[in-house]
Order: sequence, then structure tokens, then C-alpha cells
Amino acid sequence: MHMADALVSPQVGGALFVAAAGVAAYSLRKVKNDFAEYKVPLMGVMGAFVFAAQMINFTIPGTGSSGHIGGGILLAILLGPYAGFLTMASILVVQALFFGDGGLLALGCNIINMGLFTCFVAYPLIYKPIAQRGLTRNRIFIGALLSVVVGLQMGAFSVVMETLLSGKTELPFGTFVMLMQPIHLAIGAVEGLITGSVVAFIYQARPELLDSANDVGPGRSKSFRKVFATLAVVTLMVGGVLSWFASSNPDGLEWAMERTAGTAELEDDGTVHSIMGEVQEKTAFLPDYGFAGDVGDKITQYLGTSVSGIVGGGLTLGLCATIGMTIIHVKNKKGSTL
Repeated sequence: MHMADALVSPQVGGALFVAAAGVAAYSLRKVKNDFAEYKVPLMGVMGAFVFAAQMINFTIPGTGSSGHIGGGILLAILLGPYAGFLTMASILVVQALFFGDGGLLALGCNIINMGLFTCFVAYPLIYKPIAQRGLTRNRIFIGALLSVVVGLQMGAFSVVMETLLSGKTELPFGTFVMLMQPIHLAIGAVEGLITGSVVAFIYQARPELLDSANDVGPGRSKSFRKVFATLAVVTLMVGGVLSWFASSNPDGLEWAMERTAGTAELEDDGTVHSIMGEVQEKTAFLPDYGFAGDVGDKITQYLGTSVSGIVGGGLTLGLCATIGMTIIHVKNKKGSTL
């Protein structure tokens, strides 16, 4: 559901960028209160994992469409809403800057659509009330499933509203919304099943990792090293190998656009769009998760995908870990002055 720049006007893109920056600043201020040191590596590996997982589009049977996990609910459950939002924002920044996935003008829209609604609406209002009313495997699964579906529905509707406010007459509200919501309901159901299964498994294996059970003492973080190492290996496998088998069908947004406007690519208009496009062309050294200008054979394409998954995961891990270490440093410095 990554929006391209052509879907938004400079006014809408700019306003949502400011809003996303404001939520990020608020999250940085709030997260210091309950951010434990063990979450620094967890923030890094989970950011890398979600980056890699988003590369794998799964087919939605009978539609000709595909979807991928958003990961916002999973991040919020394991990291808390504030760190989860910051991690999602980091993933989207890396994707837009270095892989051309989602526009730079639309970056704020994408952060709001995929991060705000999951971490600050669906997670606290749906997942937590269900899961924490006597924590059980079934409650965790149901809470994760429902919160993913609702969060994605809100994000999909937000995309429609952003195009409407941007004056994109090629995507009339009535037709567009009637296509966007059902297809993302199907995508959300699949993602919800995946997220619910993953979180239920973690609850059985290491319940301390769940945000709802984050009473982890300083000495316990070392015991998570095997978990972090396992997540890192899984991330390498997902980004480096499993990404080869991603569905070639258009994702839910592209699918809805094709049936509404007859194309998944609208015309860019205006100087701002041109400038942002030129900047992205210069920064995206692995555009569309492959080698620039690649028209080679399948092996070369697979290699480009693998390199993209590994490099992108590494960049995301580094950015998220840097943010996490900065939070801990500020928190410790503040504590030492009290």
C-alpha cells in the first residue's frame, strides 16, 4: 500500500509529512519512559524482518491481486506503540530513499497510513483490550487478527481520502473506495492470520518479548541473544531467498487503481513532483529491489532481489538500532541528572 508521489498533491503530501514528523517527535519523547535496553536489538532485527517480509507479496485467490504484510501491529505488540511507530517510519524511509518503493512526496502519507493507524489506534483500542483481559494464546491470536484487519482498513480508507483531497479526478471517491476496502479486507485477513500465529508462537516460547509482558530486568536481556540471532537468520532467509517467490500480481492499491482509472500509474504534475522524482532517482541505488537498469536473465534478477533484501534489511537494522541506542543514551543521561 505504498503510495507513489503521483497520487498526492504537494499540499497533501507536505501536510502529512509534517504530521508524520510530529508523531515521530512525540513518540521519541514518550518512548523514553518505558524503553528497556533489550529492545534496542529487538527494534533493529524486527525492523529488518518487516522490511524483508514486505518484499514478499502473497496472491489473493480469485482476484488477480496480491498483498504483503504491513507489520505495524506486530511491531507495536513487540516494541510498544511508540517504538513500533518509529520502526515503521524507519522502514518506509529506507524503502523510499534507497529502493524507490513509495514516493518521497508521499512519504508522510505512507507513514501515517501504515504506522499511525496500526500503532496508535488498532493496537491500543483493539489488541490490548482483547489480549490483556487474561492473557492467553487464543486472546492474543484474536486480538492480533482483528487489529490488523481494522488497521489496514483505516489505512486503505486514508489512501482514498488523500487522493480525494489531492484532486485526483482519475480516482473518483465512490468507485475507488468500493474497490480499496474489500481488497484490503482480504489482504488484512491473511496478514492477520500470519501476525496472530507469529505472536501466539512468541507468547508460548518467550512471553517476555511481548510488550504486554515487558517486565524484563537488566540481566535478562542476554537470554534473548538466541532469539535475536534466530530472527536475524530468518530475516536473511526471507529477504535473500524467499523474496524470489513473491507474487507478480499487482498489490491491492495498484489493483484498485487499474480498475478505477485503467492504469496503476498516474501522471506526475508540477515542479515539486519532478524535483522529488529526480532526488529519488539519485538516492535509489537498488530501484524496485533490483539492479538499476537490469534487463538480464532470471539469475541476475534473483541476485538483485537477494542483494536488495540483505542490504535493505541491514540498512533498516542500522537505522532502527541507532534510534534505539539514542533513546537509551538520552534516557540514561536524564536519569543521571536527577
